[in-house]
Amino acid sequence: MYKLILCWRYLQTRYIALASVISVTLGVATLIVVNSVMSGFTHEMQHRIHGILSDLVFDGHGLEGFSDSRWHMDRIRKIAGDDIEAMTPTVHVPAMLNYRVGQRWVHRQVNFIGIDAKTYAQVSDCSNYLQHPENRMEPSFQLREGGYDLHDRELGDESPYRHGMEMAGWPHRRRLATEEKAWLAAQKKNRPKLTIPERVGRSDPFSGIDTPLRAAESEAGVEQRWGPLSKSQVFDKATQQETGVIIGYALAQVLGHEGDHYFLVLPGDDVKLTFPTAGTPPKAVSGSFTVVDFYQSKMSEYDSAFVFAPIKKLQEMRGMIDPTTGIANVNSIQIKLREGADLEAVRDKLRAAFPPEIYAISTWRDKQGPLLAAVQMETAILNILLFLIIAVAGFGILAIFFMIVVEKTKDIGILKSLGASGAGVMAIFLSYGLLLGSVGSGAGLILGLLFVRHIDSVRKGVEWLSGQPVFDPSIYYFQQIPTLVDPRMIVWVIAGAMAIAVIASVLPALRAARLHPVEALRYE
Repeated sequence: MYKLILCWRYLQTRYIALASVISVTLGVATLIVVNSVMSGFTHEMQHRIHGILSDLVFDGHGLEGFSDSRWHMDRIRKIAGDDIEAMTPTVHVPAMLNYRVGQRWVHRQVNFIGIDAKTYAQVSDCSNYLQHPENRMEPSFQLREGGYDLHDRELGDESPYRHGMEMAGWPHRRRLATEEKAWLAAQKKNRPKLTIPERVGRSDPFSGIDTPLRAAESEAGVEQRWGPLSKSQVFDKATQQETGVIIGYALAQVLGHEGDHYFLVLPGDDVKLTFPTAGTPPKAVSGSFTVVDFYQSKMSEYDSAFVFAPIKKLQEMRGMIDPTTGIANVNSIQIKLREGADLEAVRDKLRAAFPPEIYAISTWRDKQGPLLAAVQMETAILNILLFLIIAVAGFGILAIFFMIVVEKTKDIGILKSLGASGAGVMAIFLSYGLLLGSVGSGAGLILGLLFVRHIDSVRKGVEWLSGQPVFDPSIYYFQQIPTLVDPRMIVWVIAGAMAIAVIASVLPALRAARLHPVEALRYE
């Protein structure tokens, strides 16, 4: 009992030990905060990547893909058996997205993906990333009659306002159609009254003879400049839409000076997509599409590159359907496994059954292996570096304990002369080190958990004081700093801190235990 009393007395009276306690506290708190942020970052990133990619991806090499997806899916189901929960074919092709903003065209390189809306939602969480509530329940490539999210649904009304989304959908499209009709009427009223030959006549630079264009070319020229000649074939933009596409949120969104979101393109606008056909050599083909929704996974790598369209339309435009059999090619098959299935085992079975020179089969982790490995490596290095802070505190405890041994030589001699054993004296110093570690670890635990809980408030405060952004979502993927507190991590951090404190007190304790009472009291 006297050992604990002495330890507690030294802790209260030896204020120099406060420096060691503070060092342990800061070290433990820093490790808890860093590990919580890194764990949250990794968990959120894996969750979003897994939500975008299915469990297994069955790819074909090249843009042509492979034929008869139904036969492939039947064979996959025979090989994997009950491990398969759902499958869907997809078509992936690089493309150029073009849309007009004012008097200029904006061009964006994208990954154009053809999907079946219903079955694709069964293998991934893509529907959760759409901005219309009805599309989140049942994805569709049909334009909606308004009702798109005006704020980030996960962050609530405190998130930036989305200017223009209140009119997105058919209201926005009808307004555009009205404006275009008024403009065309004004242009028709002011156009010169010329006959077709007069309007399209041109001078041949080689013969020097004025020659009219062919009738078909004349009509095409008039249609291109003034619109269709036949009113029965006019596309009514107010009531009709092109083939629907869902584009990445970052492809259309821009930030205002106060952080609000503005859009270059809204649901209801028409865009053009240019992409290669499946022939050899491939040729460029273009088509007009209507934006029906935005895709926001909150990972800029995907939100700035993905465009989804109906798979049948993309197969038709790329020439991927055999005209004789009607069987279409696909680029990949997305596979979702039942809960608890072994991803690697199913992958290896499929790899053994399908030739690798034709097919590439990988899990969602394989697809993002370098990124996930880099995050794990960064976490390990940070843990090693930050643990050195606690090691520094250990050296402080070592120095303080040696000072206490020198200062308390007389007291140690008295204790030994009264019958205290060397083991008992050693236990006093070891207990003192354990007490310092326990107090510092406990304070660090409380401080670290409080910091993690209010980390976004701290971030906003630092940004307000410094005037500089601390957490850029375009770099770190997320709108808020993600955190995840792992109880196992807390246990090993606290255990490690207490172990360092105890180990640092071993040498001073040994020196105190070896002191002879006569030598300790000789000069007293």
